[in-house]
Amino acid sequence: MENAVVKTSNLSDIISKFAKVCKFRSVGVFPDHQKPSLNKPCDEEVEEVFEDNKAKETEATHISSKPSRKVPTLSWNDDDAIWKVFDTVSSLKLAYLEFQQAHLPYDPDKIIQADNLVVSHLETLRSFKRLYLKTKKQLHAKTELRDEVEVNEKILEKLKAKMKAKESEIHFLKEKLNSLVAENKKLEDKIVVSVSSFEFVFRAASKSIHDFSKPLITLMKATEDWNLEKAVESIVGNVTYAKNSDKKFAFESYIVQRMFHGMKLDNPCDVTELMSLDDPLDALAAFPDSAFARFCGQKYLLVVHPLMEASFFGNLDMRGLVLLGKHPRTVFYRIFAKMAKWVWVLGSFAASLDLKAKMFVVRRGTRFSGVYMESVVGDAKEEEDLRVEFITMPGFKVGDSVFKSHVYLSQTKR
Repeated sequence: MENAVVKTSNLSDIISKFAKVCKFRSVGVFPDHQKPSLNKPCDEEVEEVFEDNKAKETEATHISSKPSRKVPTLSWNDDDAIWKVFDTVSSLKLAYLEFQQAHLPYDPDKIIQADNLVVSHLETLRSFKRLYLKTKKQLHAKTELRDEVEVNEKILEKLKAKMKAKESEIHFLKEKLNSLVAENKKLEDKIVVSVSSFEFVFRAASKSIHDFSKPLITLMKATEDWNLEKAVESIVGNVTYAKNSDKKFAFESYIVQRMFHGMKLDNPCDVTELMSLDDPLDALAAFPDSAFARFCGQKYLLVVHPLMEASFFGNLDMRGLVLLGKHPRTVFYRIFAKMAKWVWVLGSFAASLDLKAKMFVVRRGTRFSGVYMESVVGDAKEEEDLRVEFITMPGFKVGDSVFKSHVYLSQTKR
């Protein structure tokens, strides 16, 4: 009996709160004149059991005298969760009614049984509340994750679009790179051919100067008016020659100084027709007003002094024809024209190269350098501290390629 009283006392607060919700009265507890109307609606908020849910109910005209003792399965599903809550509340109402009826007549066993049933249904409702809050929290977390996924998906789409654009750009750049590589290969091949061709012309021009110096020296030797020793000294003085035969290089230096004087590598000319003719006199006859024809005439007047021509041939007939813009068909003039042809082609070739070409001249007294110089009398060693006396061919720099200047070196240390 004490247990029943204690149990009832412990639940007094819960029952008093829940009584506000249920508003049920036992038929055996109240007198007949205070019987409640079974058709009167009952609307109250379930504030203590569910904090955010409101329910409006209309009492049924007939209430079962036996409350449901089946505890519903605890799972939160949007489709049927609310019906489970309603079922539990209905069962709780009936259990509370049974609890009231157990007091009149007073039956401790029924009171305990009804009390346990009420507590069981209240625990079920509390479990529903916890489950709802947990599910709500999970749904909130899922919503946040869904929002985050949507944001990440949008970012991913943007990144995919950027990646696609980058792939297109990469494809375009690869094609451009392949095109540039192919073009560079062609240019490299062209440069190799150009440099190789320039080297051929360079050596041909150097040889033609050497070839013209031979008849010039021969004619000077055959003429009593010329003293070779004095002529050599007048060209380059105070030179110690290793051999007497080396003095011929002084005449080559004389020719080079006049043939390359005033040459500029900024005026490319087409030399195809000139190179197609073996005899330069034929080219001069075919193109008497060409730049090469003017170059040839001007250089002849500069290289062959009137005193030279008069002493060689006894007259100035060739000079007279050249002054008139004509070109005599003599052996001497043919040799000169051949030299003039190769010098002209060398300058035109250098000016027409894609790679920038520069001509350089080594000054007298410069220390020998194997990078930019080549000795005309054989191999020279830099450690011997040899010095340049004069040049017999200027040097050229085409891109990274160097065509060495031909120099005569002093045989005595300075």
